Amino acid sequence: MTDTGTFRLTLPGQMLRRGFWLYVWKVAAADGRELLYVGRTGDNSSPNASPPYIRMGQHLGSMKNQNALRRHLTTCGIEPETCGSFELVAHGPIHPEVVKPEDFDHADKLMRDSLMELHTPFRNSVGAMEKQLEKELRSVGYVVMNEVKWKHSVNDAEWIPIRRAFATDFPKLKDLK
Repeated sequence: MTDTGTFRLTLPGQMLRRGFWLYVWKVAAADGRELLYVGRTGDNSSPNASPPYIRMGQHLGSMKNQNALRRHLTTCGIEPETCGSFELVAHGPIHPEVVKPEDFDHADKLMRDSLMELHTPFRNSVGAMEKQLEKELRSVGYVVMNEVKWKHSVNDAEWIPIRRAFATDFPKLKDLK
């Protein structure tokens, strides 16, 4: 027998905006633990920067190269379907998605490379912020399931306002100076 219910998901229209976003999943596990997963939008291999609502479904889906949250939960011995709730806290877009011409063709290597040159600095900046957010959440006592590996450094002038934004939902971040 399956559990049947009526559920609601409210999605603010602003979360449909494409661009470079940072986000944190707050997962309420069935055993009462709160687990976090830190991520970002802005592809490594293409000049795309999706809105967070697209990543939302991918994270919990079945496509192996897209469902990192599901994989981290199962590694922890947690079946995602048994969790009490999933909350996505997203901040952005920090940078806009690189504008592509209407006739953009991914097979056009020259155009793709040109767009990647514009995309990469934004991706590197937000990737550094993703790593900083993961590190800081962990340092103040939150349980973060993933470790963000990124070689670029965060720009403090850009980072501090973003940390403050996340501190609304993760108040222990306010302890950092």
